[in-house]
Amino acid sequence: MPTARLTRKLHFNAAHRYYRPDWSESENRRVFGACANPHGHGHNYLLEVTVVGEIDRQTGFSVDLSALDEVLKREVIDVFDHQHLNHAVPEFAEGAAIPTTENILAYCWPRISGGLPPGVRLQRLRLHEDPTFHVDYFGGQDAAV
Repeated sequence: MPTARLTRKLHFNAAHRYYRPDWSESENRRVFGACANPHGHGHNYLLEVTVVGEIDRQTGFSVDLSALDEVLKREVIDVFDHQHLNHAVPEFAEGAAIPTTENILAYCWPRISGGLPPGVRLQRLRLHEDPTFHVDYFGGQDAAV
């Protein structure tokens, strides 16, 4: 059966702070710069979710978009949108994982992947922090979150 790769893009707005409580303020400032500001800072994120599935002979679709959208709303939008990630997501609380772009993707991967319809596989997540910077993530056992 032929397969197709489909990419859905979604936006969310969130704030975060890069900070390690086991480091001094000066070390946090040296490593994380302005990202260590006490009240954090925000981004207008763009997440690209690429999935792979077999093209259904009857419908011509490789994935049920409404099922994909439901997973993305539940696992991404409802969790991150208009939130301060260090406060809203326990995995990013003080002393836990730092909510870097890489760690956000590592957090999202198993949650999105696990919610996909049968026969659909998550291939790539790409998170844009701004128009000049993005990170690609392809899953794996080395997830930090």
